[in-house]
Amino acid sequence: MNAILWRTADLFALLAGLALFVIVAVTTTNTGAFILDRIAGAFGADVTGLPGYEDFVQLAISGIALMFFPFCQANRGHVSVDLLMDRLPQAVQQNVDRVWLVLTAGVALFLAYWMVLGLLEARDDGAVTSVLGWPVWPFYLPGIVSMGLWGLVALAQIRGELEQHA
Repeated sequence: MNAILWRTADLFALLAGLALFVIVAVTTTNTGAFILDRIAGAFGADVTGLPGYEDFVQLAISGIALMFFPFCQANRGHVSVDLLMDRLPQAVQQNVDRVWLVLTAGVALFLAYWMVLGLLEARDDGAVTSVLGWPVWPFYLPGIVSMGLWGLVALAQIRGELEQHA
């Protein structure tokens, strides 16, 4: 089961990286269009930027950022204060790690719950982007799944810790 969770976390991070590449490409294209517009303006011509660029980036980045969390958790790539923790006895370190894993799982699942409520509210309100008119609610889905996966990875780590030290 852990292998499936870890592979899924890897896949989410890979998809998020690809989506970031798309955002960079769109941003580069839009920036290039603005530069060309300045140059073309000297000759009385216009080059337009990408309409709805801000809408796309705002919606895309909101899900993409969260898609990295499960990967970071699976690889224990979260922040810890090693300077302090390394000086504590091993038993204290293990217990603190377990407490943080429980808190992390709780926070991730709590956020997933609230994101579901946000999705339902955005859908019921008919919220759309200002320029492109895209519905907002589908862009909650990657974040909700990511938060759920993050919580599951943390719970699997808790189970692994308990089995290892039992």
